[in-house]
Amino acid sequence: MNFLRKSKPLTLVLSGTGKTGRRVAERLKAAGHDVRIGSRSAAPSFDWDNEKSWDACLKGVTAVYITYAPDLAMPGATDAIQALTAKARLAGVKRLVLLSGRGEKEAQACERIVQTAGMDWTIVRASWFNQNFSEGAFIDMVLNGAITLPAGNTPEPFVDVDDIADVAVAALTQDHHAGKVYEVTGPRLMTLADVAADLSAATGREIVYVDLPHDAFMAEIKKSDAPEDVVWMLDYLFSTVLDGRNAHLTDGVALALGRPPKDFSAYARDVARTGVWTKAA
Repeated sequence: MNFLRKSKPLTLVLSGTGKTGRRVAERLKAAGHDVRIGSRSAAPSFDWDNEKSWDACLKGVTAVYITYAPDLAMPGATDAIQALTAKARLAGVKRLVLLSGRGEKEAQACERIVQTAGMDWTIVRASWFNQNFSEGAFIDMVLNGAITLPAGNTPEPFVDVDDIADVAVAALTQDHHAGKVYEVTGPRLMTLADVAADLSAATGREIVYVDLPHDAFMAEIKKSDAPEDVVWMLDYLFSTVLDGRNAHLTDGVALALGRPPKDFSAYARDVARTGVWTKAA
């Protein structure tokens, strides 16, 4: 006698090799879930600039973790999210989890698209990542002993990417997170001078914060031959988002996971032990 076997749920993790996507994929796989990585190097390939590539990636998928690189504030992001959610619904996707950004009206526009797409949804609205200092744009500054950014004394509740991944995985795998917006921050408001102090304590060497004028910072970024989208994004973040609008804590991690978020000092100690911030002789 032939028995029909119910197929296992399949989750598509976009930017599955990035800061949050890699961690989400690893956690899902460790828990026994089937995962498809969405990236240009994966098979099938996913490319935000090639809509034709999306259909093969969405085939058979029941849930999607959506991250848009480099940021939902980028021009064209709303059109891309609109097109992706429409294709996802046609493909039979049941659940969407969107990584969004705090204080970005463009990101909130993308949130509304996901919320009205006709599928279960969860929004993970995150503050700036701790890992920007170890895996992202600012690691070379840490290595060189000077965080040179145009942020003044504006505080930011930096959040750990591991916490973001844990919230996203919970939302992808547990039904009671549907319809929730989790605004996630770390447990402490920190200026970049505070960040430099924690990094100094963790690494055992002096790391200072140097507040640059915005125009001087952007001139240096442009001279570094950074990609145009990165230049645009840094200009936007430091001229618009880092103006104090996000200088307050939220309880999103605790609401989603029932535990407090990781503090930056604990993150710094953990990373320091890996040797990532140790300059070669």
